Amino acid sequence: WVSNVRVTLIAVPRNYDPALHPFEVPREYTRALNATKLERVFAKPFLSSLDGHRDGVNCMAKHPKSLSTVLSGACDGEVKIWNLTKRQCIRTIQAHEGFVRGMCARFCGTSFFTVGDDKTVKQWKMESPEYGEEEEPIHTILGKTVYTGIDHHWKEAVFATCGHQVDIWDEQRTTPMCSLTWGFDSISSVKFNPIETYLLGSCASDRNIVLYDMRKSTPLKKVILNMRTNTLCWNPMEAFIFTAANEDYNLYTFDMRFLESPVTVHMDHVSAVLDVDYSPTGKEFVSASFDKSVRIFPVDKGHSREVYHTKRMQHVITVKWTSDNKYILCGSDEMNIRLWKANASEKLGVV
Repeated sequence: WVSNVRVTLIAVPRNYDPALHPFEVPREYTRALNATKLERVFAKPFLSSLDGHRDGVNCMAKHPKSLSTVLSGACDGEVKIWNLTKRQCIRTIQAHEGFVRGMCARFCGTSFFTVGDDKTVKQWKMESPEYGEEEEPIHTILGKTVYTGIDHHWKEAVFATCGHQVDIWDEQRTTPMCSLTWGFDSISSVKFNPIETYLLGSCASDRNIVLYDMRKSTPLKKVILNMRTNTLCWNPMEAFIFTAANEDYNLYTFDMRFLESPVTVHMDHVSAVLDVDYSPTGKEFVSASFDKSVRIFPVDKGHSREVYHTKRMQHVITVKWTSDNKYILCGSDEMNIRLWKANASEKLGVV
């Protein structure tokens, strides 16, 4: 408690003439370097591994509403649902004969879809079956050919599958609403655009990336690369940007409006890039490669800021960036799903 005392702040003069501070730049440089070195010292990105699959993990899907739930499908047709907080499997389904080729969750999170080598598309409930109930799909669609990928529309009861062609399905019907083709080759993946939700992109094994518009039943644009593209991922913040994971060890970020040349070429992997997924901020993406590593790239940089690998990790087939921007999940050949920090030196948990 102060009475009748005038508190005076004395101004300290500071001369900003750079000639009087000759060591300012080296001093700042040293500080910055030490900060960077310390970040590397404290980098402990690996959190845990989720084991339980009896074959290589072939695909993963995020739950749209629950951060702690993630789904994975393996090469023996098994689907597992994981709780990331407990780090354990909460449910196992024998979904298909042969590989689970693709899976996606419905935008409301009540159910999810899987496609497999047995030429079927199956829709499953997200909740575990009640006591005494059988574990069986809500719907099964038997197709004419093998489906290699699936993705769900972000707002409507519509999903797309790919194989010999891209099929657009209504959830209520057992035949596709429309089929889209451009060329005659097997299509490895199909993805809906999260912003302009009627746009789709697909990658075919004749080295094409084809863009479609759901509202008209013809393809829009096509870009042909030197080698095959394994999958693509749309930027969740910029509608026209997508990144393609290619067999020639690189990733290519394209602007949909100018497909003549990529915006950025992302190099660093030393083998084929098998999967790519964007962070929810749209500033970075993570890629999985046959060279047994996972890399994180800023969207506008040609080289990765981070590379994750462990001694036991084999070819990484699938990768996902969680919706809270904190973690990265990767599934690999040797039956494990690994959980990593997106920011390697970040302190997690109660501080």
